[in-house]
Amino acid sequence: MSTLNSLGSSAGTTAAVQPKRNQLQELGSDQFIALMVAQMKNQDPMKPTDPSEFLGQLAQFSTVSGVRAMQDSMGDMVTAMRSSQMLSGTQMVGRDVLASGGQLNYDGLGNVQGAADMPRFIQSASVVIKDSAGAVVRQLPLSSAAGLNGFSWDGKSDAGAAVPSGRYSIEIVARSASRTEPVAPLLQSKVNSITLDSAGGGLILNTSNGELPLNAVRRVL
Repeated sequence: MSTLNSLGSSAGTTAAVQPKRNQLQELGSDQFIALMVAQMKNQDPMKPTDPSEFLGQLAQFSTVSGVRAMQDSMGDMVTAMRSSQMLSGTQMVGRDVLASGGQLNYDGLGNVQGAADMPRFIQSASVVIKDSAGAVVRQLPLSSAAGLNGFSWDGKSDAGAAVPSGRYSIEIVARSASRTEPVAPLLQSKVNSITLDSAGGGLILNTSNGELPLNAVRRVL
């Protein structure tokens, strides 16, 4: 009877030390080996554990360890790439860029430079400049030729009066034979500083016209 009780206690111990699959990822290699040895020592002699089960557990642990090591390596690579991107981005500080965007911070001085990338089928085009209230202050003619066409605004209204500094919007009105076509404006801005997006979205350029993602830049001047 005592032998049976001993065997029952041993079997209970075996069940207690049996590693669960969802716990393998929480174990280090030393703890896993110790757990496997304890399992072998305390197995029921009348019903020894199938060796294939040990191999399955070991294979699963190796897979989890390999994935974890790969994740660490990928994390190191991403960190290195972000550092390299930040270093490369510093070379753009102080430079002008031509980037997509329709919002303009006008300082009341100098000319505003921009462009539009025209598709082939455009027959007429113009630049429409509006103030923060949405009122049109200036309309400028724009070439409808296919490709990148530049424009310049001297900071004056259609009546010839100088407009005050502030926030303005710029739209491109492009017409084909049958309808108005969407064409995005490109504005020239000065890069004042750069920021590395904490969410992993890439490099952010802090320009005279606001924040711009690096992928919005069409040309560095």
